[in-house]
Amino acid sequence: MSNPGLIKSHVADTALGKYRLVAHGASDGAVKQGTGTTDALCGVTEGFAYAAGDRASIVRSGIADVEYGGAVTRGAPLTSDASGRAIVAAPAVGVNARIIGFAEVSGVLGDIGLVFIAVDQIQG
Repeated sequence: MSNPGLIKSHVADTALGKYRLVAHGASDGAVKQGTGTTDALCGVTEGFAYAAGDRASIVRSGIADVEYGGAVTRGAPLTSDASGRAIVAAPAVGVNARIIGFAEVSGVLGDIGLVFIAVDQIQG
């Protein structure tokens, strides 16, 4: 069960799917759907999809529902796949990956899991 902390309203630079990771957008106060491990991830959409230009409610802290993009084990650091779904961050040696936080539950592709939001960057 999610337990969101801070939820902020941001302008969607791109279409945003529900339960997807988002990154900082092109301007202050804007977000875009996550597209990979180098995106400056900043939150998770709630259970709604948004069109570009909409005001989107973004979970910025706490525990949020998130769609998994592959097999995830609880405790694993999570980053974004090309569709904004949460996947395990496993950068190669010397490579950085931005993470949204850590998985609270295990799951597989398409599951709605939980992420403890702790935005950071890790290095393999």
